[in-house]
Amino acid sequence: MCITTENNDQNTPLFYHGTKADLSPGDLIVPGFNSNYGKQNKAKYVYFTATLDAAIWGAELALGDSPGRIYVVTPTGPFEDDPNLTDKKFPGNPTKSYRTAQALLVTGEITEWEGHTAEQLKHMHDNLKRLKELGIEAIED
Repeated sequence: MCITTENNDQNTPLFYHGTKADLSPGDLIVPGFNSNYGKQNKAKYVYFTATLDAAIWGAELALGDSPGRIYVVTPTGPFEDDPNLTDKKFPGNPTKSYRTAQALLVTGEITEWEGHTAEQLKHMHDNLKRLKELGIEAIED
């Protein structure tokens, strides 16, 4: 894996944001854009993770035709566990997924990563379609 970012203090966890947006170091990822999930309403939060696997899912499942991108980000304000995953799907927070109402600062990009298999992607897309049919939306309270 190649990280194009400044050297990271080993005591500071890296946070990632998977998307299809073309961003550069110094850019801010802010709430208010249409969500990639559910009814695609304006998102009240920006989501990020401390695991590369969860960021890969974000990059692969984001809407759009552009290639998936994974950015190294720094939260600029307080954040909380993502309630869409924590204790709803996975007890605790094993995916280390978070959300914030503040901006994320892009500090770098993971330029080499391996995506999920076609079978895994189909399974995830099928699950997301099933949830949509059931009317289950992302928690945005």
